[in-house]
Amino acid sequence: MSDQAKDERTPDEAAAAEAQAEKIEGSIEGDYEALVRLLKENEDLKDRALRAAAEMENLRRRTARDVQDARAYSVANFARDMLSVSDNLRRAIEAVSDEAKAAGDAGLASLIEGVEVTERSMLSALERHGVRKLDPLGEKFDPNFHQAMFEVPNPDVAANTIVHVAQSGYTIGDRVLRPAMVGIAKGGPKHVSEAPAEPGPVNEQAEKDA
Repeated sequence: MSDQAKDERTPDEAAAAEAQAEKIEGSIEGDYEALVRLLKENEDLKDRALRAAAEMENLRRRTARDVQDARAYSVANFARDMLSVSDNLRRAIEAVSDEAKAAGDAGLASLIEGVEVTERSMLSALERHGVRKLDPLGEKFDPNFHQAMFEVPNPDVAANTIVHVAQSGYTIGDRVLRPAMVGIAKGGPKHVSEAPAEPGPVNEQAEKDA
């Protein structure tokens, strides 16, 4: 529109045109602000969705781990109670002297054999449920799996080597069901590859049970 045409407009027309221009400009500004707001809301929603997905994944992993642990360790308390039965069977076998065994009494021999079969059957059943017997004789003392009951002076054996097992230990899965009660060598050379582990405190109750 030429300057002459603008000059020919009446004041009302000029005011109306100016108002229309301001309205259009305001509408553009309003649309821009709305767009910015929507973009921000979209980012917030995206962030919440990612957080929710991460939380669900963590929950799924925790649930799967709990289910796996429940399956692996559900028999732990029962197995621990059965260990005392196995211990008593072993004590019954060891209570028979070599002289009595050598006497050749058929009844006694059958009884001993029956107790031994029962012990093996029980250990086999425990093993099927993930319970494993520890046999640490001659191994280096490990406080995670062994309980030191006493020390045996022996300069010919590396220090902290297990030289006597007073009571067998057991594990279930990767956990200790019961530590092995052991006697360790004292006074010999240190183990070559690593510093010797410190023996744990003497467990008086376990010593009595043994």
